[in-house]
Amino acid sequence: MMTASNIHYEPARRTRGLSAGGIGAIFLLAQKVGLIQEIDRKLHLLKKHLPYHESDHVLNIAFNILAGGECLEHLELRRNDEVYLDALGAERIPDPTTAGDFCRRFTEDEVLTLMAAINEARLRVWAQQPSEFFAEAIIEADGSIVPSDSECKRDMDFTYDGQYGYHPLVISLANTAEPLYLLNRSGNRPCQERADEFLDRAVALVRRAGFRTILLQGDTRIAQTKHLDGWDAAGNIRFLFGYEASPSLQARADQLPESSYRLLERPPRYQIKTTPRQKPERVKPEIVRRRGYENLELLEERVAELKYRPLACRKSYRMIVLRKRIEVTKGQLRLFEEYRYFFYITNDRTMTAEEVVFSANDRCDQENLIAQLKSGVHALTTPVDDLVSNWAYMVMASLGWSLKAWSALLIPVAPRHRSEHQAERRRLLRMEFATYREAFIRMPCQLVRAGRRLIYRFLSWNPWQGAFLRLVERLQTCRLC
Repeated sequence: MMTASNIHYEPARRTRGLSAGGIGAIFLLAQKVGLIQEIDRKLHLLKKHLPYHESDHVLNIAFNILAGGECLEHLELRRNDEVYLDALGAERIPDPTTAGDFCRRFTEDEVLTLMAAINEARLRVWAQQPSEFFAEAIIEADGSIVPSDSECKRDMDFTYDGQYGYHPLVISLANTAEPLYLLNRSGNRPCQERADEFLDRAVALVRRAGFRTILLQGDTRIAQTKHLDGWDAAGNIRFLFGYEASPSLQARADQLPESSYRLLERPPRYQIKTTPRQKPERVKPEIVRRRGYENLELLEERVAELKYRPLACRKSYRMIVLRKRIEVTKGQLRLFEEYRYFFYITNDRTMTAEEVVFSANDRCDQENLIAQLKSGVHALTTPVDDLVSNWAYMVMASLGWSLKAWSALLIPVAPRHRSEHQAERRRLLRMEFATYREAFIRMPCQLVRAGRRLIYRFLSWNPWQGAFLRLVERLQTCRLC
């Protein structure tokens, strides 16, 4: 069907085109929520603004990510694109070397100041949401390894599994998949280090926003027992953490009577809206059996609960026990069965044991967010030379993801098309970064100046232009800060 022939290329004479046409709307969003003003008001790294302000550097890195760049070197493409510069009203933007130098100016306090400035703008975005948005804030914490082949970057170290790099901590709001705080650490630091400090910062932030209740979630390394009593005493904070399966705790689970365990039946992952389709044959299990590999097969899951008081706590909390019966086979041989235990500690007295397990398993969204920050946004990378400068870059690059979330949250919902528009917002919030960039940013536009207006004229169509234009209209007509 593809029959084009006699193809030629030539430069345009008067038409000025821009591939990342959606960048103008994102710049308008940053202006309307007061992000630019907050950064310039709070962050003071430059003695003289000749010619750049702090906000120019921060947005330069975030917009590079949104426009399709993946590293600092791609700033060179942006700064040599005259139409891109005109689209932002800039005579010039920092080059990669200048951007790297800006990252190296940061101290730890100044990185915290930058995150505080971003969160002030975030609060203004949240303030535009309906009342049901503030029912409960689900705050999740998790660490991730950022490996590197570099031998010259300072403050890197070997991780528990032998990788060499950093070990950043990500604190996010699961409701909107927004990274609220990032903390960069050396690779040899434990996952829970300073997690309580940044969880408390996130709690203070969502309280300022007006969330009525708060749920803290994390894996087994985040459950710092010396802080559980304080969170429980707050009254409106629930916590649900995975807990380390220590030998003593497993012994207590073994001593529970069999009648204490209930079969765990997981609901289907999705509902079939049409007729079921025939599933393809699973070829992997046959290869595993034929080659004699050891294989683990889940036979059943059962849940129970007990009261448990960690050594650092004065109170007892619910400890949910998930017992998995595993069959171990090798080739055609059935070797043995074994039990594997998973534990969850919580102060929630209303959820059933099954609901606690399902809620803890929903934390997989945090893994998806970290994966997007790594491979989609390319924020969790190490382009500079030490821990703090790379931490600053991570915060500035992850702002690209936050701007994505803010654009979804600010799309207006018309009462007449409420269900359709709300579905669009949910899809944008959960959309992968690369897909969002193609749908909302990579809109080819012609740039025209007329009547003291800067006009982005669409040169192509995609299904998201309706939502995009509603967002632009709201940003042009409403004052958000």
